[in-house]
Amino acid sequence: MILHKGEILFRQGDHGPLYRINSGMLKIVRIHEDGSQILMNIITPGEVIPHHSLVSPNINHGTAIALMPTEVEVIQAHDWYTKLQENPMHYREIALLLQDKLMMLQQRIDQLSQVTPMQKLEKLQAWAHQFIAPNTLIDILTQDEIGQLIGLRRETVNRLLRAQAHATTDH
Repeated sequence: MILHKGEILFRQGDHGPLYRINSGMLKIVRIHEDGSQILMNIITPGEVIPHHSLVSPNINHGTAIALMPTEVEVIQAHDWYTKLQENPMHYREIALLLQDKLMMLQQRIDQLSQVTPMQKLEKLQAWAHQFIAPNTLIDILTQDEIGQLIGLRRETVNRLLRAQAHATTDH
């Protein structure tokens, strides 16, 4: 299945199948009772989601939204869990998927631990580039979402992006 930018794969609170991301990217947002939302995760090619349902079925803890055209393979939950019961070696596949996600989260922590706000932004941009080139971070995320990922206010992100654009035009 192909999702276009902005299309929803699944909603917070729903039950459903699992999905393997073949290309593109998704964001996972958590929607609060007042309607506000926070960006919780970025999903990249090769991941099977929802992560918390890889071993047993659970409700979706967030809403998955395509950040760009994204190819998704639907994996029926019954088939996935039956495969696990029939062949425990498939748990190794799950462990490797989760290991990859932990490594990605460690990279995100590295982004947050940069000393200056500009270094945080540049580290996130460099990480995202491997998945979204030739697009840029601002092509797929709002300034508020970028700020949520790196622990900065939207206004600070705006100022940093303007400074980058100004530095680029000066060269």
